Amino acid sequence: MAKEIRQDFRMVATTMFGLEDILAEELLKLGARDIQKLNRAVAFAGDQGFMYKANLNLRTALRVLRPIKTFTVKNEAQLYDGVRRIDWSAYLDVAGTLAVDTVLSSDLFTHSQFLSLKAKDAIVDQFREAYGQRPSVDLDRPDLRINLLIQGDACTVSLDSSGDSLHKRGYRDQTNLAPINEVLAAGLVLLSGWDRRSTFIDPMCGSGTILIEAGLLACNIPPGYYREEFGFQRWKDFDAGLWDTIYDISMKKINDYPVQLIGVEISRNVARKARENVKLAKLEDIITIHNTAFQEFEPPPGPGLLVINPPYGERMHQDEDIIGLYASIGDTFKQKYKGYTGWVISSNIEALKRIGLRPSRKIPVFNGPLECRFMRFDMYEGSKKQAKTGGE
Repeated sequence: MAKEIRQDFRMVATTMFGLEDILAEELLKLGARDIQKLNRAVAFAGDQGFMYKANLNLRTALRVLRPIKTFTVKNEAQLYDGVRRIDWSAYLDVAGTLAVDTVLSSDLFTHSQFLSLKAKDAIVDQFREAYGQRPSVDLDRPDLRINLLIQGDACTVSLDSSGDSLHKRGYRDQTNLAPINEVLAAGLVLLSGWDRRSTFIDPMCGSGTILIEAGLLACNIPPGYYREEFGFQRWKDFDAGLWDTIYDISMKKINDYPVQLIGVEISRNVARKARENVKLAKLEDIITIHNTAFQEFEPPPGPGLLVINPPYGERMHQDEDIIGLYASIGDTFKQKYKGYTGWVISSNIEALKRIGLRPSRKIPVFNGPLECRFMRFDMYEGSKKQAKTGGE
């Protein structure tokens, strides 16, 4: 029996600013074709099975979208007409549920929720006219989540194959006041160039997200491993057998290399939360959480890598506190972390200068709405000159 040939189609994986190159690399390694970097997104081609694989395995993607129509739109009436001309019965049953999300980058419109409502009206009116009844709206767990991207006067209608954002891994039950997004955490680990084998330390680990993402990477555990469901599993054309095959292949690539990941957290309560999250991620055999101050912790000998997401100062009352904290980061680097490479992310550029070391790299990234710099600091064993002549 001849093997069924599945047709490729265009997709777009959305991400955070500064992670486009990393996401493109991920897609290339997974086997995507015709990769094109965009702003906070990467376009690519693949078949149905690749769409499943991308959702399960991409660490720096927020959503995997399947565009189905692009048309010109200059007012709400044109949006309604354009959406209604799509044959929605190909994607949704009349008894099914839907949700519409709109992303605006246009001076022609001001209210994304109103546009989502107009698009929803167009879809349900089409069903009502054809069948005498209509699908329902379910914002939490719809059978079909639809994404509208309006850029200038161009509207692209896409099917959202992810459902919930892919940053919602499913392993994080406990969080602290300002938890880092899982996609950003994975992006920082990948941007750091960590070899997945040397000691990895997060000396201000909070609820443990950066450590867990590093652990998933080291063990080759798909970031979607913990999720209960993806959006495509509720689609009309969902192929359960194909999904099982893709899932099983990904699971067989998991390894148990005995890497050492260390978290340091000064708050006893937050350290407890981190340990609980590590346990939920089933990584307690490689991740250890120490409840002490970063400045007091004695790290194992290098080589190794640190990634730190310190407070940025938004919630601190006195500038002296944040400046002193960053100065102590630099002092601790110099005193205790010879042979390590340190990476620090912060939106507080003035505080970053107080680390007192010359960064060898500065990468612009966003943490939510905050424009940040992800900076690399090399702590050489001997002098810098000796380290370079020793062969890097």
